[in-house]
Amino acid sequence: MSGNSIRDTFFEECEELLEALVEGLSQMEESTDDMEVINAVFRAVHSIKGGAGAFGLNRLVNFAHTFETVMDKVRDRELPVDEKLMSLFHRSGDKLSDLVAAERDETDLDPTAEEGVIKELEGYLGGSSQEEEFSFDAVTLDFGSEPVDLADVLPETAHRCFTIKFKPTKSLYENGHEPLLIFDALAEIGDLSVELDASALPEFDAFDPSDAVLKWTMTLNTAEPETTLHEVFEFVEGLCDLDISVDETAVPAPVQVVSPEETQDTPGTSDGTLPTGEDLERATSSPKAPAAAAAAKESRGPKPTLRVDLDRVDRLINTVGELIINQAMISQRIEELDLPTVAHLTNELEAYKLLARDIQEGVMAIRAQPVKPLFQRMSRIVREASDATNKKSKLVTVGDSTEVDKTVIERLADPLTHMIRNAVDHGLEKPEAREAAGKDPVGTIRLSAAHRSGSVFIEISDDGAGLNRPKILEKAIEKNLVAPDVELSDPEIDNLLFLPGFSTAGQVSNLSGRGVGMDVVKNAVQALGGRVSISSTQGKGTTFTIVLPLTLAVMDGFVISVADQTMVIPIASILETIRPNPKDIHLIGTDSEVVSVRGAYVPIVDVAESLNLANNSPCDGPGILLLVSTEMQGLTALRVSAIHDQRQVVIKSLESNYAAIPGVSAATILGDGKIALILDPEELIKLGHGSSMEMFGHQPRMELRHG
Repeated sequence: MSGNSIRDTFFEECEELLEALVEGLSQMEESTDDMEVINAVFRAVHSIKGGAGAFGLNRLVNFAHTFETVMDKVRDRELPVDEKLMSLFHRSGDKLSDLVAAERDETDLDPTAEEGVIKELEGYLGGSSQEEEFSFDAVTLDFGSEPVDLADVLPETAHRCFTIKFKPTKSLYENGHEPLLIFDALAEIGDLSVELDASALPEFDAFDPSDAVLKWTMTLNTAEPETTLHEVFEFVEGLCDLDISVDETAVPAPVQVVSPEETQDTPGTSDGTLPTGEDLERATSSPKAPAAAAAAKESRGPKPTLRVDLDRVDRLINTVGELIINQAMISQRIEELDLPTVAHLTNELEAYKLLARDIQEGVMAIRAQPVKPLFQRMSRIVREASDATNKKSKLVTVGDSTEVDKTVIERLADPLTHMIRNAVDHGLEKPEAREAAGKDPVGTIRLSAAHRSGSVFIEISDDGAGLNRPKILEKAIEKNLVAPDVELSDPEIDNLLFLPGFSTAGQVSNLSGRGVGMDVVKNAVQALGGRVSISSTQGKGTTFTIVLPLTLAVMDGFVISVADQTMVIPIASILETIRPNPKDIHLIGTDSEVVSVRGAYVPIVDVAESLNLANNSPCDGPGILLLVSTEMQGLTALRVSAIHDQRQVVIKSLESNYAAIPGVSAATILGDGKIALILDPEELIKLGHGSSMEMFGHQPRMELRHG
């Protein structure tokens, strides 16, 4: 492997370590005395320092060293964690990320950028954190007398009594770990007693060897710090239930004095005299490795991974898409031949279909990634925006394990950053104003992700004062975006935020007032085939909802007829299909209809009318109704002419090949080679009810022609 490849691998690992660091710091805020979390944070910083040292990245090494030294004091319980220290740790993590990025991209960073943070860290150390590396030559001490007994010169060491409750999970055994090796390692650092609890062991006939039903309670008397105990269990973290408690009232135990013959394994000389500097250095630098750690490291090992260039994955995904289209075309051609029913041919064709689907799902899983790294980045944005506006705020994330296509994650970073800054700058009130309103002076920004109705929903909400709609309308009129005498509903006023160049900021700041508004966010989301909407309650806060396609490649859908056009609608959004009885259809007002479904009245939206399509071949009766549930519009029935088939279709972007069409999210190629539009149920319903943008004359209509 070349030097550059090794260096690239280091920085890729740094990204994972920085993610672990951010997650660990967030968990530390919730539990400041959780040693597992504290150790995880320490290891992340220490690993970055070690890798940086191998490449001579001294600036990064020095900062990481200062950071880990303070963390080490926290590990040894010498330094209590409070709000001020946690704030410093967060800023240290941000600065560490900046230094890693600067070294990776070989960009210049202000030479004094980290000095302020280093001084704050050193303030907790009582001076410089640069521990002096020392070494000294061995010196033979000749006292001209009898050998000195160690018990006469070494002070008594305070022993503590630890109680360890240890219960392995199935995963511990599946990863090749052995509890006995852990017990051996603990026995090497103190006096250990072990008690087995086999109360959960079933009868012989019901015994499953793969189950983990045994648990142990251990008592350990040792002079070692608690961190050493955690290091013994380091390689089984997450694979067991572990609880370590200490009895601080334990009586100190004296150092055991052994005979010269027994001193071969002690940090002294062979004749029992006082150890020299060389002896101490050797004993300190080369401690006897715990058997459990060595065995665990050997058996566990890193999880095999393969780093692949994203372009190669994209080519593979495109090829799989063409494979699915090819499968659909073969099925269509066989149907057109009108052959006698041949069971073998049908079975083989179905097997081909299932195989293509398995390949597609496997390839898409390669591209799917959790949004957690993206959400973690937003915590820094909240902190920086809070500092810039003199506000207090915290970020709460929900559903950060939700998986989204990698392309979506990369292209969402800038829109989310802009919206998070807006939420802090415009959404949250000043601490004193929040207290006056009976709120917590610390505002909450909530960032959530979830899969719903075949789409990915990302919400950015705040618990601030809500949108100032009179001010928004006033600014829109001032900028000639709407007529002075226009009458708009609350949702229509809210949507004014998405008009180009709109801003309510009174002055230019680092966060706002530069004429780059929510229209940039809307364009970025639409470029991903998604949409963004707003809901706001006065005094309660504002929520922005981004809806994105779950995948950018393949989906399951119903092939339907709308007027005389063949289209596709995502099957994930459909609750059920209904062929209604005419007596269940009721007219509301002059032209609105509802359908009675199990005692509830559901509004009907005619898809052909929403798309402004002339229905040249109207269906008999009320047609087919597709009952859908959308996040913004609720339960609605979509009327179509007919349902032809259910199949997997390959998504082709319209915006990159043609233009955005209201009510349509994308297009696909059917088995007969024709192009079919993929409908967006949410937008169709909005079109059916009349959208706010249509009132401003911005809503285009579409015309479709055969061929």
